[in-house]
Amino acid sequence: MEINAKNVLGGPLEACSYSPLTGFFRDGCCHTGMDDVGSHVVCAVMTEEFLHFSLKRGNDLITPRPEYRFKGLQPGDRWCLCVTRWQEAYLSGVAPPVVLQSTHVRALSVVTLEALKEHAY
Repeated sequence: MEINAKNVLGGPLEACSYSPLTGFFRDGCCHTGMDDVGSHVVCAVMTEEFLHFSLKRGNDLITPRPEYRFKGLQPGDRWCLCVTRWQEAYLSGVAPPVVLQSTHVRALSVVTLEALKEHAY
């Protein structure tokens, strides 16, 4: 994990959500590292449309999973998404809004800043 990570706007990476606690490292930020194969770097605000899209793609973010201390997500919750899932949703017309200050600069290796700004929260 980078200590001085940058966001897509070039500033310091800000927290995405502490409730629910998000991030690959469950530190509230969309930090990434070598073990983060999915690259959970996009801080997105969940929508009902996106949550159902993700469910249909095999990633159930709705159902609580107490064994992982996961309460399930609701529309309006902020969550660090895999950049490729956000890109897939973008191409399908169901991309959730993005918190640019909380989205890691590594997202730009997959998606354009213009696409992210188009969906800025």
